Parts: sequence; structure tokens; C-alpha cells
Amino acid sequence: MPSEDLERGRKNGGGGGNGTSVAPYSADTSEKHWTSWLVPMFVFANVAVFIVAMYVNNCPRNNIGFEGKCVARFLGRLSFQPLRENPLFGPSSSTLEKMGALEWDRVVHKHQGWRLVTCMWLHAGVIHLLANMLSLVFIGIRLEQQFGFVRVGIIYLLAGLGGSILSALFIQKNISVGASGALFGLLGAMLSELLTNWTIYSNKIAALLTLLVIIVINLAVGILPHVDNFAHIGGFLAGFLLGFVFLIRPQFGWVESRHLPPGARVKSKHKAYQYALWLISAVLLIVVFVLGLVMLFKGENGNDHCSWCHYLSCVPTSRWNCQR
Repeated sequence: MPSEDLERGRKNGGGGGNGTSVAPYSADTSEKHWTSWLVPMFVFANVAVFIVAMYVNNCPRNNIGFEGKCVARFLGRLSFQPLRENPLFGPSSSTLEKMGALEWDRVVHKHQGWRLVTCMWLHAGVIHLLANMLSLVFIGIRLEQQFGFVRVGIIYLLAGLGGSILSALFIQKNISVGASGALFGLLGAMLSELLTNWTIYSNKIAALLTLLVIIVINLAVGILPHVDNFAHIGGFLAGFLLGFVFLIRPQFGWVESRHLPPGARVKSKHKAYQYALWLISAVLLIVVFVLGLVMLFKGENGNDHCSWCHYLSCVPTSRWNCQR
């Protein structure tokens, strides 16, 4: 196992990716399907930012040689840092910091809150980038085809912000980069979408169990050392609540009044529990985001308020420790 975080980089190295993937499940609905273009644009943007980061990194010029020679030197200034420094084939930590990696001290004491968003578009290496972009394609395209680019885009960005906030509250000594918080947000939104639109799905139990297994496996990976599970959990919880707000569908059997014969009884578009979940989730989202941002910019350490929460990101065993 590499000595760097898969999602959170040490000061002397980058981070890696996650293996989030999900199989589609079918819904009994005749709603229109959109053409997916936003998710491919996100993929293009992430790849482009990585290329820019490697150009800025310029290993042949800036590598001082203590960790070995640059990797793939035929790429010129796009060549990678020595593997002992970054085993994920990517830039140095100093380059990631310069480009906008999440760093608690800079966010809190230097008022660089924009890093909560820019870190989502940076990746610590080719391996990290490929893992996250494959996950984004598998998860995001299906959601965008069913719900459109506006709702999926909002969920992606807000879930990524939620993951950054929780990560910064609990892990304050390392830098963080990657889209995993946003990706886990899409996964959480898939779960809440299944629950709130329960009546329109065929094979409900099979779909629910499949999705829960995928979620549990991916979150379980986060308890390994050097993986920032707080970004995963924060993104997932934000996406779960956002799914109740943005991914609500008409209940099964609902027909618009203009398509009904004269005098026919109009069925309610949504069920009462859908409205209740929408309201509760919207209120919780506002409260949680405001509280998290206030705590962060006041310089709070989440571990001071939850002595056991560090186990959510790493569980020490006889085979490894959780020192970062």
C-alpha cells in the first residue's frame, strides 16, 4: 500500500482515488430522458486541470533530486514526481497547494475559503484521476439522463462542498484534493432518490440491497489508513439530503390534468411522505451547512467535540496504525 492518502495527501505527497461504482436499476416511469453533457464536461475539466497542474509542476526543473528522478521524463515538463514522493504518478504537494488544494490553515487563518471548492477539481495523480473519473461516468451519466444537468450539477457541487467542510473540520494537518466527496454525494442521492420515489420502481428490494452493498463497501474502504473517509461521509450525507430535495418524481399513476378526460379525478402529483422528506431535508441542509461553515471559520476541531469520530476515517490494527 502506498504511503500517501488515497484522497488526502500528506505534506510530502499526493492522494489517490476511490473505487466507487454502481450498477443501474430500472424505474417504472415514462419521463423524458436528457442527453448527458454536463458529466462529460466535468470529466474534461478534471483532466484539463490535471494537465495544467503537471505543466505548473514542471518536475525536470523543480525536482531537487532527493527522492529520485522524475518519472516518464519523455513527457518533458509534464513528467511525474519521483514515485517515492508521489506513488500515484502526479505532481508534488507544493504544486497542489499552489493550485488550490484544501488546507485547513490557509482556509481558516488566511481566509482562503475558495479552497473548499477548488480542491474538488485537483487530483494527486493519474491513478487518482482515473479512479474518480470512471466512477463519475458510471454514476453521473445515468443520473443526468434521468434528472437533467441542473439538478445533478447542483448535487455534485454542494456534495463536494459538504465533503470538504467535514474533512477540514476533522483532519487539519494534511492537504486534500479529489472529487470523491462529490462522487459519494451522487451515490447518496441515488439512495434517497430510490427511497423517495419508492412507488415507481420495479424490483425495489433488489435495487435497495444492491445500492446499500455498494455504499457499505465503498465507505468501508475509507477506514483503511491514508484514506480521507470524512470527505466521503460528508459528501454522502449531503448528497443523501440533496436527493430528497432535487430528485423527487411524481408518484406512480399520476397523470397531468390536461391528459385526463373531463370530470376525471386528478391524482396528487406527490405523496405526503415525499413532501415531508423534502421539507425536512431542506431544513437540515441549511442548518448543517451553516453550522459546519461557522465551526470551520471559527477554527474549531471536530475531534474536540467527538472523541471517537477519528475511527470513521481509520481503524488501527496490528497491521497498520493511523498516524498521518
